Amino acid sequence: MTYEILLAGFGGQGVLFAGKLLAYCALFEGKEISWLPSYGPEMRGGKCNCSVCISDEPIGSPKVLEPDLLIALNGPSFEAFVPTVKAGGKVFADSSLIDAACDRTDIDCYMVPATQIADDNGLAKGSNIVLLGKLLAETGIFSTETVRKALEKNTPASRAHTIDNNMKAIALGMEYQG
Repeated sequence: MTYEILLAGFGGQGVLFAGKLLAYCALFEGKEISWLPSYGPEMRGGKCNCSVCISDEPIGSPKVLEPDLLIALNGPSFEAFVPTVKAGGKVFADSSLIDAACDRTDIDCYMVPATQIADDNGLAKGSNIVLLGKLLAETGIFSTETVRKALEKNTPASRAHTIDNNMKAIALGMEYQG
C-alpha cells in the first residue's frame, strides 16, 4: 500500500512537524518513506507544505503532486490543493479557518473545526495534530501506540511536556464526528 500525503498551511501552523510525525510513524513500522518540506522565505505566515510518501515498496519521487490524503490548515491551501487530490482520496480541512466548501463528489472531505477544538481544550497551536488524529481515524494508517512512539522520538527533551497534549489532540481528532 502506498500513501501520498500533502500537508499545507502557513508557516508556524505545524505543517512540517505533522509531516515529520507521519514519517516517523512509517519508520517505526518498517515502511519506505520520504519527507519533503517546501516553504517560502518567510519565517512565519508564509506558504508552507510538506510531501510525505509512505509505501511498502521503494518510492520513486518524494514530491506529491496528486495526493491520496490532504491536510489543509488554511483557506489558500484548501483552494490550491483540493483540485489535485486523486479521485477516491480524502481531505482533512480546518473549518475554523476555511470558509469554502468542497464541491468534489469523487473524494471524501472532512471539515473539522480543528483550531476551535484545540483552543477549547487548552491546546493552542494543536490544530495540525487534531487534523492528524482525524486522518488516523479515517484511514487506520497508524495506531495511537505508533504515534506516541513517533512523538517521543521526534520531540526534543526540552518539549517532552507537549507529548501528552499532542496525544490528547490526536484523540480529539479521532473522536470528532461532524
